Amino acid sequence: MTKKLALIEKTAQVLDTLVTGIVLLDAELCIEQINAAAEDLLQTSAAHAVGQPLDVLVLRAEHIMNRMRQALRDGQPFTEREAVLRLPDHLSISVDFTVSLLETNHGQRSLVVELQPLNRLKRINKDDESVARQETASRLIRGLAHEIKNPLGGIRGAAQLLERELPRDELREYTGVIISEADRLKELVDRMLGPQQQLQFAPVNILRVFERVIQLIEVEEPGKIHWRRDYDPSLPYVDADESQLIQAVLNIVRNATQAMQGMEDARIHLRSRVVRQFTIGTIRHRQVMQLDIIDNGTGIDPELEERIFFPMISGRPDGTGLGLAITQSIIAQHKGSIQAASRPGQTCFSIYLPFTQPVRAQAAKTRGGASVEEV
Repeated sequence: MTKKLALIEKTAQVLDTLVTGIVLLDAELCIEQINAAAEDLLQTSAAHAVGQPLDVLVLRAEHIMNRMRQALRDGQPFTEREAVLRLPDHLSISVDFTVSLLETNHGQRSLVVELQPLNRLKRINKDDESVARQETASRLIRGLAHEIKNPLGGIRGAAQLLERELPRDELREYTGVIISEADRLKELVDRMLGPQQQLQFAPVNILRVFERVIQLIEVEEPGKIHWRRDYDPSLPYVDADESQLIQAVLNIVRNATQAMQGMEDARIHLRSRVVRQFTIGTIRHRQVMQLDIIDNGTGIDPELEERIFFPMISGRPDGTGLGLAITQSIIAQHKGSIQAASRPGQTCFSIYLPFTQPVRAQAAKTRGGASVEEV
């Protein structure tokens, strides 16, 4: 009996390492086992799911349930491509799923359901393309910014020298305009170049980051935003530069508040979660932190949606188009990923961060410690 339990536990550990979602169903189509990837896909937990009929977790699934019953009767596996599974809370996912049969020595049949999320593959491809485009655009912008910065200093210096030679105060007003505008352009160029200092990584409580952002926005727009806090209190700390992470989230939230100007029911929903078996770039993490910033504004212009993280791209006439570009740069420096999904009435920015930065994870291994992702 002990060997059997050990084998079951080992099997569960193996299944939890897979990126593909695996669900084991009994002859009544109730869940016997579910791996970590399937928990994330179906927005559930093993403790809640095991013993439940599948159609409690996947809604309006009569077609799928009928095909599964037929597979149990006929002993015939099947595959369904690009199926849309509807989950509670108005969520849905697109998957390819394959249903295979298991048969015991006693002739009892069960089903193994393999779920391959299509949106994950699309997201990885989209991330790769977006990063390549952003890197090209950033190199051009940074080169242009450096070229602007040098003559800008010369213009400011010449205006200061001229100001000393002018005999009347009313003439000095003109040189004052030149100097102030040169300073304004220098500040804009510095923002285009992004943060110059080295990031200072340390364990950061992400709830404190969210609360600090709320505090800053409330100073700017007191009482105008209805906040919904949806925090996972069990989240461990994340390796990050706290001030830079506050700036990244603040840029997104500030954009949202500006997009909701004049709305009587302006709402921002801040959510934190753990996602398992998640790929950022070419690295698959056992678990990452997901931060969602959701607003109920008018949404992002579809023509801008693919370019919103590019410098100088803005949906507002008075916008500089630097806030989201800086946010993307900060998240990239944290080895993370940022995505946006928008429709009228709801825009969601999702930030994905590894719990441990590679350098600090290696240092922990050298000292004989264990990082979050190794636990």
